[in-house]
Amino acid sequence: MKRTVIIHSGGMDSTVLLAHLLAEGREVHALSVDYGQRHRRELVAAAEICAHYKAPHRIADLRGLTPLFGANALTDAQVDVPEGHYEEASMKATVVPNRNMLLIATAAAWAMSLKASSVAYGAHGGDHAIYPDCRPAFADALDKAIRLADWHEVSLERPFVGMDKTAIVKRGAALGVPFALTWSCYVGGDKHCGKCGTCVERREAFLQAGVPDPTPYVG
Repeated sequence: MKRTVIIHSGGMDSTVLLAHLLAEGREVHALSVDYGQRHRRELVAAAEICAHYKAPHRIADLRGLTPLFGANALTDAQVDVPEGHYEEASMKATVVPNRNMLLIATAAAWAMSLKASSVAYGAHGGDHAIYPDCRPAFADALDKAIRLADWHEVSLERPFVGMDKTAIVKRGAALGVPFALTWSCYVGGDKHCGKCGTCVERREAFLQAGVPDPTPYVG
């Protein structure tokens, strides 16, 4: 059985990825990362989802790095989370410098210790237009580096890189993903704000996929 470590945020993309890999018959270990994000509610969601799937789950504590990330809307409470559709300028406000490399490198270390064959993350076609660490060129380069990092070779997978969020929702619906357990909102709180870019994208993905949205929104 192929063993894979996935980066699991508790959001829709990584949850569908978890279900997708399990449906392929893999042994999946899920890693969530606490990097000081204001939307810490996602870590609770990740734990609940992994319990639902009975998937081994760990949370890596990288909060010591938070002061190094500078001013961004995800780790600095002084920076407002942009509302509405993401445009280039507003999307950049949510960039945590080098986040995916840190997350992937941490997952790769666990994968190597488990003798897993791969690390997988849920980067998709809607991400890499803006986020530098979601671009195919970044993932290709990091895949080569990870393969060379240990005597036990581990590869980097991104099965959804050719899909948009609507397609991911459709795939999740076909797999019976418990979307009500997932968390997307960058603001945090007990309910999705309904106004930030991730909430807007979440709503639109369900609507465009023709899948009922089980999410309670504040606004």
